[in-house]
Amino acid sequence: MLRTATDGDVDIIRVLRNQEPNREVSVNAHEISAGEHAAWWAKASVDPTRRVLIYERDGVTAGVVNFFDLELDAEPRTGAWGFFLDAEGLAERGETLPAWIEVMKDATNYAFDELGLDELHGEVLEHNAVVRQMNRRFRFVEGEPQTRYADGREITVFPISLHKDNRRKPKGN
Repeated sequence: MLRTATDGDVDIIRVLRNQEPNREVSVNAHEISAGEHAAWWAKASVDPTRRVLIYERDGVTAGVVNFFDLELDAEPRTGAWGFFLDAEGLAERGETLPAWIEVMKDATNYAFDELGLDELHGEVLEHNAVVRQMNRRFRFVEGEPQTRYADGREITVFPISLHKDNRRKPKGN
């Protein structure tokens, strides 16, 4: 289940984002400080082109989904997204794969059914082979790789996109 993040979620968002498995697959891999996180939340929580959602599994916070660069008044209606899970907690409970599939279903449904997007964009690091494979299962298409420098390292990033007509349809549709 996805719900809108609140001020009460700020600390857990930072804790989950700073888990080593999440930092390893992020463009910015450094540990986020309390001050940096507070500044991000102050902007993100009032940005009309952004939605920060909490992914809950069995009533427990299990991840965060970010939608950003939302162009809801444009044609086509577009937006970007990213997410991270409670890698440590889900692994401990043996729920990583089911949670991952569920959050991707919930997030793509939210993008196309709630936000009304025509196209959803994102990016994935080249070395994140497991996520790249899951993205393909959800019918995301990879674009040409781009080289960037972040946190003192060179990384290769693949842009990804999914058009609403190519998505896996929710059951019953």
